Amino acid sequence: MNEIEKMRSSKLADMEKPEVQESFIHAKKLVAQMRGMSTYDEGFREILEKLVPGIPATSVICPPFHCDHGHGIRLGEHVFINANCTFLDGAYITIGTHTLVGPNVQIYTSQHPMDYVARRESKEYAYPVTIGEDCWIGGGAIICPGVTIGDRCIIGAGSVVTKDIPAGSIAVGNPAKVIKKTD
Repeated sequence: MNEIEKMRSSKLADMEKPEVQESFIHAKKLVAQMRGMSTYDEGFREILEKLVPGIPATSVICPPFHCDHGHGIRLGEHVFINANCTFLDGAYITIGTHTLVGPNVQIYTSQHPMDYVARRESKEYAYPVTIGEDCWIGGGAIICPGVTIGDRCIIGAGSVVTKDIPAGSIAVGNPAKVIKKTD
């Protein structure tokens, strides 16, 4: 199992290994090409499709956008990701159809060891983040590693989601708490 496969499997992976570094560099070069472009500029979509393989034609990621790899991002149809989002996609980040992601949203899958000595090494875990269909993630929200947000949820602007949110919920705050069920 190589280090990217370990990352995707939530196993301790070495970020200094060549395959991980090549993946980082590939993504950083594509992200740099997108910087200063608009979603309407010629060539933008081609770069985006290299960064996020398999992105549906109906889904959009607005620049500027930041990610670790790109190939760990899986989007459904009609997903809209607003400007200045950061997706640390060591593990998979999966976003369902018709979901809206506000500006400055941060989605983290990376998790460092709790032991401070182990944290000195170049190794980390990654836990997948899943966001369901028909969700709205408010601007500036932070989604932490391993979180699942169910279908039809609204996450309030500026919220920090540290635990799973059940389908049909409105959650706000730091840490985010469900304040209302919508179904």
